[in-house]
Amino acid sequence: MTLELPSPIAAYVAANARLDVDGMLAPFAAEAVLRDNGAILRGAAEIRSLLEEAVVGAKAIFTPDTVRHEDGQVVVEGPGHGDFKGSPIRFTYRFTLEDDAIKALEITA
Repeated sequence: MTLELPSPIAAYVAANARLDVDGMLAPFAAEAVLRDNGAILRGAAEIRSLLEEAVVGAKAIFTPDTVRHEDGQVVVEGPGHGDFKGSPIRFTYRFTLEDDAIKALEITA
């Protein structure tokens, strides 16, 4: 089953499958905010740091299996697997899109 994901989210997911930091970062707006595990990261430099350490460093790949629209956000859920404790873990990604870019992303497990 192929999910119908908005283009910036599809680009992020595809780049994540390749562990491609530049590709994962490309769909984010310049002033994007990412909330992950209690941390709040703002802008490309901070988000890049997280992607390099927590995603590429742990070979963490998110494989979405559900998508829904809720309160102005695109909510994508699925397992994440990689070299991290508890793998695989089911994650929820809440994307806020604006002008065909990711304005905000909140990741919860």
